[in-house]
Amino acid sequence: MKKKRRYHSFFKVIALCGFVFALGYSYYYMKNEIPTHLRVVVEKEGKVNLKLPFSGRVYSDSKEVMLSTNESKFSQQVSIASNETFSIYSSEIGKYKIGLELFGFLRCKDITVDVVLPEWVIPCGLPVGIYLKSNGVLVIGTSKLHDINGNVQFPSEQIVKSGDYILKVNNETITTKEDLIQKVNNCKSQDIVLTIRRNEEIIDVKITPVQISADEYKLGLWVRDDTQGIGTVTYVDMNGGFGALGHGISDSDTKCLVESNAGSLYMTEIKSIIKGISGTPGSLSGVICYGDNHYYGQIYGNTSKGIYGKVNDNFTSKISLEPVPLGYKQEIECGKAQILCTVDGELRYYDIEIVEVNNSNQNDNKGIVLKITDKELLEKTGGIVQGMSGSPIIQNGKLIGAVTHVFIEDSTKGYGIFIEEMIEMQEKLTP
Repeated sequence: MKKKRRYHSFFKVIALCGFVFALGYSYYYMKNEIPTHLRVVVEKEGKVNLKLPFSGRVYSDSKEVMLSTNESKFSQQVSIASNETFSIYSSEIGKYKIGLELFGFLRCKDITVDVVLPEWVIPCGLPVGIYLKSNGVLVIGTSKLHDINGNVQFPSEQIVKSGDYILKVNNETITTKEDLIQKVNNCKSQDIVLTIRRNEEIIDVKITPVQISADEYKLGLWVRDDTQGIGTVTYVDMNGGFGALGHGISDSDTKCLVESNAGSLYMTEIKSIIKGISGTPGSLSGVICYGDNHYYGQIYGNTSKGIYGKVNDNFTSKISLEPVPLGYKQEIECGKAQILCTVDGELRYYDIEIVEVNNSNQNDNKGIVLKITDKELLEKTGGIVQGMSGSPIIQNGKLIGAVTHVFIEDSTKGYGIFIEEMIEMQEKLTP
């Protein structure tokens, strides 16, 4: 009898552990793998597969959004089996919520559904020169100084950090390195107060400048107030707004995203291609043509999901393609697709294969895994190279995303961002 009780207790513990594990896994999956946001076109049935490893129930919080499966008519709730596709339909534009329920009672996830008008943009694939002005003077690092008497000084060490942005000197706003240099020299050896932005916090720090010659004083800081590079414009919308790169521009020294809401696009000429090989990404090498005649437009923001702004007539005159509809993440299929890019002076479509589609909330602009299959592009570049970031990805006649990263170990493969993520970021930034 005691032996049976021990067995019963053992199986109860095992069952309890299994139940706790199932709950924990379900919570993790719901939080990280199920998308928090979907975008569907008004009066058009949108097919969605949440790739659930278990059965569940989806229901709409609003009568404006209806749900169905192959086995059921449209209603406000549907039961879905593991990995089953269901449909979303609405005749009303707006922002709504649908919920996901497990075990018949446990609401585990809310998903925002944006019902929008059909969206069309012009895919570009054209390279541009990018100039960004940082929001403040960026600190690259600190250094030692030799004062006028030959002594070694470290005036900023452990006070100012790499990645800080200097906003003010003695409560006077500065925007350039020249402003900083002038104000430090004006203060001579008197203590000065720097107002800096560190992450999202504004703080004041006090530093004593070091005199290094008769008329020159320094803080022992390496700083930068702008950055430049080459990238690819992904699309232009019907109002001239653009999205490019699909990822942000980071400072080459601090590796942090450059905080900027002002910059310019310029014409660029690609001069050479460095082919990518295993372990070393290739690149497009070019020259940025500055000046009014080569000015292409204004940048509104540098974000983790790309750069955004508005192009001018100089740029739109270079566009030769017609508008195409957007394809949302739930429409993307593994299989054949194309990218659009300019690597040798000619805008061309090149064949690729979509290897994987990751709808999770942690894809970090890497929701699409792609492989270059076009023999001509492989011969030219070896695959994806730096400078191709932003190249539009086209599937079934729709713009679905943009190339963002290359696999270091295999330059024929890389990542892409969902186009709807770029569109949503542009909407937030547009004045």
